[in-house]
Amino acid sequence: MSDTIIDQPNSPAGSRWLRSYYFTRAAASAVWVAAAVTLGTSAPAAAVLLVAYPTWDAVANLVDAQRNGGMKRNPTQTLNVAVSAAATVAVTIALGISMNAVLAVFGVWATLAGLAQLGTGVRRWKSAGAQWAMILSGAQSALAGAFFLKQANAAAIPGITDIAPYAAFGAFYFLVSALWLTVAAARARKAAPIRA
Repeated sequence: MSDTIIDQPNSPAGSRWLRSYYFTRAAASAVWVAAAVTLGTSAPAAAVLLVAYPTWDAVANLVDAQRNGGMKRNPTQTLNVAVSAAATVAVTIALGISMNAVLAVFGVWATLAGLAQLGTGVRRWKSAGAQWAMILSGAQSALAGAFFLKQANAAAIPGITDIAPYAAFGAFYFLVSALWLTVAAARARKAAPIRA
C-alpha cells in the first residue's frame, strides 16, 4: 500500500491543493527575486540563492507529484525533479568556475524545466483548468534558457540580477494561475444548486 496522497486536480481537494501550490510557488519566486536584488551583491548570498533556486524547484515538483498520484503518474514532473536536482549540483560546481558557467547551467535548466512544465500544463489542461498560464510559463522558460546560453557565451560577466527577471516572470505566471483557479472555484460555488 502506498502513502501517496492522491488529489485529483478536478476534485475540490485537488483544486484547493493546486491553488495553494501555485500561490506558494508565486510567493517563493517573489521572495527569491527580492533577495537576489537586495542581497545579490554579496557573493556568498548570491551563491546560496543560486543553489537554492533549482533546489526549491525540485522539492516543489516532488511534493506536487506525490500529492497527485506519485512520480509514475506524473512523468513530466518526475523529469522536472531530476533536471532541477541535477541543476542544483551543476550550479554548485559552476560557482567554482565562473558566473558565465553558472548562467550556462541556468540556461540548460531553464530550457529543460520549462519544457517539463509545459508538458505538465498540457497534461493537466482538461482536469485542472487554468493551465494556459503554466503552458506559457513553460514555453517562456525554454526561450529564456536559450537566451541565458547565448548570454553565458558573451564577454560580459553576468550576475544574479540577470536571472532575477526570469524568476519574476515565474512568480507572475504562478500567481495568475492561482488567481484564475480561485475565481473559477468561486464561480463554481456560486453556480452550484442550493440544497435544502
